[in-house]
Amino acid sequence: MDVLSDAITAMRTGRPHAARVRRRMPFGRRFSAVDGAGFHVVLRGTCWLFPPDGEPVALAPGEVVFLPRGCAHGLADGPRTPLAGAPTAPTEPEPADGEQPGDTLMICGGYLLDRTRAHPLLDELPEVVHLPARAGRHPELRAALDLLDAELARVRPGADGMVPALLDVLLLHMLRAWFEERAADGAAGWAAALHDPAVAAALAAIHGEPDRPWTVAELGARAGLSRAAFARRFTALVGRPPLDYLTWWRLTLAARLLRESETPLGGVARQVGYTSEFAFAHAFKRRYGQPPGRFRRSVR
Repeated sequence: MDVLSDAITAMRTGRPHAARVRRRMPFGRRFSAVDGAGFHVVLRGTCWLFPPDGEPVALAPGEVVFLPRGCAHGLADGPRTPLAGAPTAPTEPEPADGEQPGDTLMICGGYLLDRTRAHPLLDELPEVVHLPARAGRHPELRAALDLLDAELARVRPGADGMVPALLDVLLLHMLRAWFEERAADGAAGWAAALHDPAVAAALAAIHGEPDRPWTVAELGARAGLSRAAFARRFTALVGRPPLDYLTWWRLTLAARLLRESETPLGGVARQVGYTSEFAFAHAFKRRYGQPPGRFRRSVR
């Protein structure tokens, strides 16, 4: 898998959820913080988002707001509309009594995420990711939204499998769109790392073969750079040296295997690049504070 896909897989838990929500003017709602990530998409009409800090944000049809840390926020028909208390769930559709002019139609949904498994690239995301509806920008994101809207609009066979799959696709498209815009604006950090051919090639190698005994020279060769030039470039964009990142990712992957599989400890060690179960246990305990076997029992 690539680094962005791996980052999401590492921290996602449970099933994502979403619903079409119709809001009748005037409306104003507060939503409490949640242990996950949420999103709102305006299909028709307009609304305003009230972030935890800063000024309200006007949202037009086709605009997407992603809340990667599930922060508390508000939605209203106007910037001065009072906000009422939170409903039982952010995605709960309001009672339908016939559509009227001025209604705002939205898709609202969320993802369950385990913060203890967060990849550092997600640390760069702000509390609110706003993706404006610009003509010609991110057509794949728009296509995913159209497909999701069609599935939510009416119940059809296969919906229980289709909707979660489309929500996973939507999540990746939202993140891809944000990192692409950041890279186009000349941002450093992970936005630059994902779009830097040399560093991206090294990251693909690490994530594609985490069990391989990589050296800095070998990763540099994949990147098309000398050992020293590659090490400097990787560290500057990723925030840690190549082999430090490799070790961090191996142990993150090991923790996921311990949580989600019945693979024996020796098999886990081999899958993440440790030929010695003792060396694996020592490295794992140094990071997680307990041996792999005890960790497996505690998370279950």
